[in-house]
Amino acid sequence: MIKLPLAGLKILVTRPRDQATPLAQAIEQAGGVPLLFPLLDILPVQDSLALQEQISHLPECNLAIFISPNAVQYGMAALRASGMSCVPKIATVGPGSAQALREAGVADVIVPTERFDSEGLLAMPELQHIAGWRVMIFRGDGGRELLADTLKSRGATVEYASCYRRSQAQQPVSELLRAQPDAITVTSSEALGYLWQMLDGQARLALCKMPLFAPHQRIAELAHRQGWTQVHLTGAGDEGLLSALLAWAERKAIS
Repeated sequence: MIKLPLAGLKILVTRPRDQATPLAQAIEQAGGVPLLFPLLDILPVQDSLALQEQISHLPECNLAIFISPNAVQYGMAALRASGMSCVPKIATVGPGSAQALREAGVADVIVPTERFDSEGLLAMPELQHIAGWRVMIFRGDGGRELLADTLKSRGATVEYASCYRRSQAQQPVSELLRAQPDAITVTSSEALGYLWQMLDGQARLALCKMPLFAPHQRIAELAHRQGWTQVHLTGAGDEGLLSALLAWAERKAIS
């Protein structure tokens, strides 16, 4: 019998619950044991009328940017609810969001091919000469301002459509400690911050020695500052996380 690459390894999956299934299934198919421990809850905005007012300006825009799969899910739902059919050019920051847009019926998506973040999108040729454009950014409540600030510096007018909100998931840290995972995956700096806040000094000392897998440099840098000693920077999305987990497990098996 062929031994599966993650056989017997317990992998903590901290994605929001509704988004955790694909990674959990991939871990399971590789023989691992996915431990679902969402650190963020993703919720609809409380004021849907304000969102409808925001997106009523969309026909006047030259470009709409969706900054995450959540922005696609909730933003496109709001567009459907409004009966909006006229949409401008559409861009996003990474392959996961681009795939979500295609599944929602958007065939032509501007998306980076190398660096999957605001910096990567801002480097795209399509966003260099945008003086006089109106741009709408679909996002959650708050977040980085780099994208909007840079577009404004290039002469664009930018407005936000805040289409979802994030909150800290209420998880008992005792469950995490009892589970004793072999590795931890974290997909946002905000989630990693919540995890660190949940832990007392003794728990931090125990967990920060565990391998932590993060798909973005900013998350990895925060982990290093917090004191994690085994930080693995992975490729983008679930595919990047799984690939890094498999490579780590292979090294672990022969060490």
